[in-house]
Amino acid sequence: MIPGRVLIIDDEESFRHMLSVILQKENYEVEIASNGEEGLRKLTSSHFDQVLCDIRMPQMDGMEFLEEAKKVAAGVTIIMMSAYGTIDTAIEAMKLGAYDYVSKPFKPDEIILTLKKAEERERLRKENELLRKEIQKEYSFNNIVSKNQKMLDIFEVIKKVAPYKSTILITGESGTGKELIARALHYHSDRSGRPFIPVNCGAIPENLLESELFGHAKGAFTDAVRMKKGLFEEADGGTLFLDEIGELPAPLQVKLLRVLQDGEIRRVGESKSIQIDVRIIAATVKDLAREVRENRFREDLFYRLNVLPIHLPPLRERREDIPLLVNHFVNKYSQAMNKPVRGISPKALEVLVNYKWSGNVRELENTIERAIVLTDKENIELENLPIELQNFREETPAAPLAEEEYSIKKASKVLEIGLIKKALKKTKGNHTHAARLLEISHRALLYKIREYGIVENER
Repeated sequence: MIPGRVLIIDDEESFRHMLSVILQKENYEVEIASNGEEGLRKLTSSHFDQVLCDIRMPQMDGMEFLEEAKKVAAGVTIIMMSAYGTIDTAIEAMKLGAYDYVSKPFKPDEIILTLKKAEERERLRKENELLRKEIQKEYSFNNIVSKNQKMLDIFEVIKKVAPYKSTILITGESGTGKELIARALHYHSDRSGRPFIPVNCGAIPENLLESELFGHAKGAFTDAVRMKKGLFEEADGGTLFLDEIGELPAPLQVKLLRVLQDGEIRRVGESKSIQIDVRIIAATVKDLAREVRENRFREDLFYRLNVLPIHLPPLRERREDIPLLVNHFVNKYSQAMNKPVRGISPKALEVLVNYKWSGNVRELENTIERAIVLTDKENIELENLPIELQNFREETPAAPLAEEEYSIKKASKVLEIGLIKKALKKTKGNHTHAARLLEISHRALLYKIREYGIVENER
């Protein structure tokens, strides 16, 4: 490990010498200065990782040095020292930007521990900064691959609306990349340094969702053994992404409306409101306008959420993007798995371009990841794709069978597709009720919708 460079500033020569010896034994590279002015000159002309500075010195004291040092070397870690200090002095030093304050006299282990802690803090800060840059790179427009005009228009909308706090509603089928767009909005805004917190409103039980979103006071209910912050508080200053907003229970729709109107939340079991600064991005696969007409979603909340609507087209409406996406995912997963996969065979690509992709981009990504795991060649071949893709033939929409058709299998498929569409239309898209009408399980219905590529918003 490269030794850190430390600047010692103290007017006592014996103390400077003693401290230099202690630090050099720990492999630190040490420079010394006898007063604040000399220390400031050295700090200006050379790089130091940490500065140990006395407070009481002639010419320029430690506090004056601290103020000036933060102007010329804002990133340096400064630790103040004094034999005459008080708690008030320590507090003032910290307010001016000092990392820590050490009272003289101190044991060698004490100052070494303080320096090590400062090094660890700086290491974590740099790691965090690097991670933020990587995240911003991952959710940049370069990683949202498309040449489809609808998608390019959406990118332009994102660039325009990202800087503003206005609420955004993202709609589109499952797997179209709603969360990716939400993250792009966050990381292209001035909130990018603050939290982005996603929550799936349909994945958390109704009795727990209020506590998750708004937090709770100690003793608010049986298991509330301590106060807990909710996701709105955790996202303060940043963005809260409410996925599957159409699944939000009616009582919580009222509370969310209040947050959007007043910018305040109230923890479960508390009467005091808490002011928050959170940008809301919501997403849904449902047609919320229809949900409003059917009295399943509050009209006033819908208009509050639908300030800036973004609709993501399904993959079947942007087939020209499939080769681009395939290439992107091949590069991504071949690097991640350290496998020399460079591309895909024309035959396999043709199947991917023509496939129905009911799971959209997510399904395509999973397919490419699986293929890279299975292939031992430089290119993905048809045999590396799932069996349903290998056997795929472009299908025309289900229609009555020709008189000369005798296949029970084909007839059964046509019949099933027709009955499923009929049941979904009858129940206005309610999967549970449709499954009951069809006398099959809810899981079996979802499987068949996916298998047959039934597009629910085109029923």
